[in-house]
Amino acid sequence: MAHPTPLQSLIGGFGIPIAAHELLLLNGNTFGISGFIHSAIRGGSEGTLGVAGLVLGGVLVGKLESAGPASLPVTFSKVLVSGFLVGLGTKLANGCTSGHMICGISRFSIRSIVATVTFFVSAVLTTQIFHQSIPAIGTANWSLTTSDTTLLALQLIPFSISALLYALDLNDEKKLKSQGATHEEISNPPHPNLRGGAYLVTGFQFALALRLSNLSEASRVLAFLLLPFHRGFDPSLALVAGGALSVGILLYHFARGSGNPRLGGKWSIPKGGKIDAKLLIGSTIFGVGWGLAGICPGPGLVNLGRALGAGVPSALAPYAAWIVTMVLGGLLV
Repeated sequence: MAHPTPLQSLIGGFGIPIAAHELLLLNGNTFGISGFIHSAIRGGSEGTLGVAGLVLGGVLVGKLESAGPASLPVTFSKVLVSGFLVGLGTKLANGCTSGHMICGISRFSIRSIVATVTFFVSAVLTTQIFHQSIPAIGTANWSLTTSDTTLLALQLIPFSISALLYALDLNDEKKLKSQGATHEEISNPPHPNLRGGAYLVTGFQFALALRLSNLSEASRVLAFLLLPFHRGFDPSLALVAGGALSVGILLYHFARGSGNPRLGGKWSIPKGGKIDAKLLIGSTIFGVGWGLAGICPGPGLVNLGRALGAGVPSALAPYAAWIVTMVLGGLLV
């Protein structure tokens, strides 16, 4: 019998937006994991390094836990369909749970709020159709295991590296402002190697926080999407979202800095954006894929790494297949 993990999920949720905010300050980019994957498959170096960081974080988790991810509670054919729909939907909607829900809602983006509501409703309806057989949930477990505290402590390593990158202050903004330059006149050339390192490090940190939060576990995602009327409802992920959004909102609105990426390049955070049929259809498709198997892009990559790190071929195959079909879905758009 599964047991809710409210404390573990809340603490893990706190860590997720910290990694995302580091990427924003250093590179001026949104931490959108589906975007990393879609970029990587087209040869984008930064997206590739973001993907690598998430997988490597999963590898470390797999080695620490000496176990791969739990078996997916769906057939292999549904895994393939789920991946395809998630890839197609996230490409159409230009985002998933990380980009729209965590980063977008933290910015109070109306477009991201609409996308999140749409894919959440779609995922809930899909879960209600396909996963009514999930068993009853047990009593809450408020403890933290040794593995949990280790995952929490390990996040300090990539966080410290991000802090060192931030301290480099390569864009000479203060010097240029002291010379009377306007915001538009300030040149901020990118530093590609350091920017790539920021993607790798923040992806690694995000993976550790994701595993700690239990958002990586497909069975818990599906149990949450069943909502409180079902005997198997697990409220833990509500605490993940609450913790992530509370920290994310505070960081974005009170610790955003000047809007000049520390490692150079353009400030690429979306402003506004249309709420159109493409967004709504894409979000709906993504929600169906998410609710079908309980996997979205971040957990897919992290769990692939966990299977590799633990050396569990039986867990490796479904996640590798899910990612392949996600890529194929994205290539259609």
